[in-house]
Amino acid sequence: MQDTVVDEARKKLFLMVKEKAFFKEKIILSSGKESDYYIDARRVTLTSEGAYLTARIMLDMVKEENYDAIGGPTLGADPLIGALGVLKHQAGNDGNTFIIRKEAKGHGKKKQIEGQDIPKGASVILVDDVATTGKAFLHSLDVLDENGIECKTCLCIVDRQEGAGETLADRGARLLSIFTGKEFLNT
Repeated sequence: MQDTVVDEARKKLFLMVKEKAFFKEKIILSSGKESDYYIDARRVTLTSEGAYLTARIMLDMVKEENYDAIGGPTLGADPLIGALGVLKHQAGNDGNTFIIRKEAKGHGKKKQIEGQDIPKGASVILVDDVATTGKAFLHSLDVLDENGIECKTCLCIVDRQEGAGETLADRGARLLSIFTGKEFLNT
């Protein structure tokens, strides 16, 4: 039953991304690379159905993992973090969620990791919308390392398969994705 629900969620999410967020056009990505296609996953994750489907699938993907918190880099992870937190609460698991700023705030407590305090030695999972070179994940790993927090798993909606997996593996983290860029190019 569980697998059927997740399979259906994956099919619905694929169609949503394909119809609302996949653009076949030349564009410069945040990595600086030129691409023949662009996936603006926020066009999906900022809808209630898209956020729910993504969070549902992601939580299923890491259900066997032992972790203290789940979070990721702003802006791509922001809608995912809220949805993940709600679904975890509904399941009776109020695990911590967090967002990593690009840089520490210049005022207040000057935090770079927002959310509940995550203790040194904690294990976390990082999420983001799309991975190309892994730049946002790497930045997040640097911030986590500086705070004594461990991350062995990074999770995204779409892996464009342009180096992120290998780069993260070099840092001791594996990359899991719901989809690959090729899946959208081949339909």
